[in-house]
Amino acid sequence: MDLLTPSIGNIFWTAVVFLLLVVLLKAFAWKPILSAVKEREDNIQDALNQAKLAKKEMETLKADNERIMREAKIERDAMLKEAREIKDRIVAEAKDAAKSEGDKLIEAARQTINEEKNAAMADIKSQIGILSVNIAESILKQKLENSEAQNELVQNYLNKSNLN
Repeated sequence: MDLLTPSIGNIFWTAVVFLLLVVLLKAFAWKPILSAVKEREDNIQDALNQAKLAKKEMETLKADNERIMREAKIERDAMLKEAREIKDRIVAEAKDAAKSEGDKLIEAARQTINEEKNAAMADIKSQIGILSVNIAESILKQKLENSEAQNELVQNYLNKSNLN
């Protein structure tokens, strides 16, 4: 049992060594340990503050990104609307130009047809006149061999021309 009960000398020297260890630790190790713990605490706090700032900045960037996306969609929609309007205007102008050109071609064709019709009528009239003169000449040669028939023909012609 002697081993389990400490002696007074043993307790004294253990206490002296312990106190000496505490003094040495306080003088040399306690300040660096406390300063290291304090520095670590400050670093952790700085990291938390930076994380909060980064989170705020990310939220700001996200809001800016969403705003930019909305603006881009609005601009895209405006550009598409403008492109549709330009397309519709170009199509309408092309239709108008085609209609105008078609009307011009139709009018030119009508004029050409009228000119050709008039030329054909003039030609027919000319041919009818020539033919009529030839027929009349041959009829007159046969019927007007005497002067009495000639006088009667002149009188009929004069009567008809007074009526018109």
